[in-house]
Amino acid sequence: MTEDKKKMKNIGIITSGGDCGGLNAVIRGAAKAALMRGMRTFTIPNGYAGLYNLVNFDHLVELDEERTDHVNSQFAGSDAGHSRVKISKINDPDKYDRIMMGLRKHNLDGLVISGGDDTGSVVVDLSEHGIPCVHAPKTMDLDLQTYSVGGDSAINKIADIVDDLKTTGTTHNRIMVIEVFGRYAGHTAFRGGIAADADCILIPEVPVDFNAVYAHLKHYYIRRILNSDVHAGTYTIVVAEGVRGEDGKLFSDGGGKPADSFGHPKLAGAGLFVKEKLESMMREDPEIRQFMKTSGMYVPGVFEIPEIREVIPSHIVRSGATSAYDVNFGKQIGAAAVILLDEGVSGVTVTKMYDGKIRYMPTAEAIAQRFVGLETVSFYEQMDVCFGRFRQTYEPKLEEVHGAVERLYS
Repeated sequence: MTEDKKKMKNIGIITSGGDCGGLNAVIRGAAKAALMRGMRTFTIPNGYAGLYNLVNFDHLVELDEERTDHVNSQFAGSDAGHSRVKISKINDPDKYDRIMMGLRKHNLDGLVISGGDDTGSVVVDLSEHGIPCVHAPKTMDLDLQTYSVGGDSAINKIADIVDDLKTTGTTHNRIMVIEVFGRYAGHTAFRGGIAADADCILIPEVPVDFNAVYAHLKHYYIRRILNSDVHAGTYTIVVAEGVRGEDGKLFSDGGGKPADSFGHPKLAGAGLFVKEKLESMMREDPEIRQFMKTSGMYVPGVFEIPEIREVIPSHIVRSGATSAYDVNFGKQIGAAAVILLDEGVSGVTVTKMYDGKIRYMPTAEAIAQRFVGLETVSFYEQMDVCFGRFRQTYEPKLEEVHGAVERLYS
């Protein structure tokens, strides 16, 4: 080891941005790896707000053996706490000196920071100001270049919610519209909807053509009810909050809420927009009225079109339990981040541990946004899932592979 490597004795752990599954696994993995290497770890509470105010703290919680025992990897959320604060936006010309003073006060030699693209952008900023830090990727949106802890847990939660809602949908012959997170990228809506056998999945990557959605809905909804011996059926639509129409405009109304410190407006209302648009189309469609009469549901002035219900599970999809995959991955990247710091590597993002090798990449590259590929959308359209457009032609691309293939658990 070089002399600089030997100086890495105390490490601070920060979790930042939105909460999700797997963060406690990151914390526990980092703490355990540090203990085994003769290092000490401390939680810096409240994300980057805590880092900025570190100089005012009398003490930090040390993750020694006893305290680490109480960090439950399967609990979502974070024992370290969060905030959405962008350091460069703080109205204090001495903010970086203040942070350095806080690190010196608590004898912290480096930072393990877990968060998404916004958090990662601050990792780049801190690194450029001489603060050693390693980024452990976290975002349930899955829009980084590497897998990020929290994604699998959110996908499982969305799938369970969508599947559960089919019971009330079928009981009342309702069309269920479930709005989930997905500001710019629709990975969790896409994968959660696929896992739950959703009929229609609307994501930011595909501008929505309501004629396509309506045609798909009519075919499946009407067939299911008329072919059922008890005239019962449902149709499920998963909507990412950041979906847009063919005019490029967001369906969300923003809820009248201001943007956060990273400039992201609060999104709200995409599900309601879809619900009201489909209701309007049904009212203008004489075939719907005839269907209601044929199925025995029609009641003049009371029940003339199918009922559409909008459901917003919101933060339920990022809370509760963590999936086994996210626990495994979280521990990997937490421990790997500590090892990288101890080996003198900083300003990078852990991508994974594979065959005993810690893989990493520059954080500035890792946080570049990744979207759902339209080729993947076309592939699933061959299974007759509607993505808000008329089905596109899928051209199969075949590739034979040889030798070792990367495994889920290595």
